[in-house]
Amino acid sequence: MNEPNLSDLEVFVAVARARSFRGAASQRNASPSALSAALKRLEAQLGVRLLHRNTRSVSLTEAGERLLGKLLPAFKDIAEAVDVISAVTDAPRGILRLNVPTIVAREILPPIANRFLAAHPGVTLEVAADDSFVDVLGKGFDAGIRYDERIERDMIAVPIGPRTQHFVLAASPAYLLRCGTPEDPRELTRHACLRHRFLSGSMLSWEFERGGEVVRINPEGPLIASTTELEVSAAIAGLGVIYTFEEFLRPAIERGALVPLLADWWQHFSGPFLYYASRQHMPSPLRAFVDFIKSP
Repeated sequence: MNEPNLSDLEVFVAVARARSFRGAASQRNASPSALSAALKRLEAQLGVRLLHRNTRSVSLTEAGERLLGKLLPAFKDIAEAVDVISAVTDAPRGILRLNVPTIVAREILPPIANRFLAAHPGVTLEVAADDSFVDVLGKGFDAGIRYDERIERDMIAVPIGPRTQHFVLAASPAYLLRCGTPEDPRELTRHACLRHRFLSGSMLSWEFERGGEVVRINPEGPLIASTTELEVSAAIAGLGVIYTFEEFLRPAIERGALVPLLADWWQHFSGPFLYYASRQHMPSPLRAFVDFIKSP
């Protein structure tokens, strides 16, 4: 059997991580058909199917899972070896892969990423928006961004973005005119609430706090969505009450499409953290990013 081409192995990793030929092609500036040909060539050389394909997505076979598990640390070792050489030039080069929540990808990371990339033209930043908690290293990421309660204790955590955030409760003027304005969080059990379901399948209760008193309710209403855009749109349309990150609601509140409610009960919490595993030879793009967010 001929030795597999390293480029074909890289294509396999890219497609396996993106779970899509189109997504991987976009990342590699190549055509989906070219990636598909490379995968077929690799499977022919290895004599085993690595991916299940359909018209919308791909999934790994058992052999594909095993190969990916071996290749991810191998490619990371290669990247670290290159980083050792790159460090001599004092100019970080390579790819920095981050896994971050949707709120961070949309509202917090963009200005930070823009300044970082302008300062480090040799670095390519790859960001995956994911609201579930994943094994960062196991999935091939260099670091993740999460909130404090979801960070593994054996990780190094560095503050990034605002140090305090809060949820805002709001509804449209039309909804409040029709259904009344709640004066206490407990009254929300009698209101139509627009709920968020995470990709993991979980839905959180709504938690409010004032003067040490904590109130939790399990809201009910006409919409359950996994996309905040749909929830905000429904709130503006007068379908119910929404409770989510202030950053998602601020534009609608500023133009009067939504009205904030129960402001003295809003839940405040610590802002996000960049977290990564402690290791002696940190990839130069990650080291540069950590130094960047630590700088004043």
